[in-house]
Amino acid sequence: MAIQITAVRLSGGTTHQHITCLWWTNPATAKSGDNTRAEIVTWIEDEKGQAYTSDAGGHRATVAVVTPPRGEKYLQTHADGVWTNNLLALPRR
Repeated sequence: MAIQITAVRLSGGTTHQHITCLWWTNPATAKSGDNTRAEIVTWIEDEKGQAYTSDAGGHRATVAVVTPPRGEKYLQTHADGVWTNNLLALPRR
């Protein structure tokens, strides 16, 4: 199952590390919901979940887990071999 991330909430800053909550939809089932960053990280790593963002042109960017040398894991998009800011371009809630 792949979910599409549709919105984010940031707290305490404006970078990927400040994303605290993500809203998503599953296009295959029409189910939608929201989860904390930690829940999505665990779902991707432990349950082999897949997530992505999509722009108006239908271009997808895979959401991946980043493990920094210090601090908590966070999420960032990765497209065509490049780390991108697609999550930060999503609507904020």
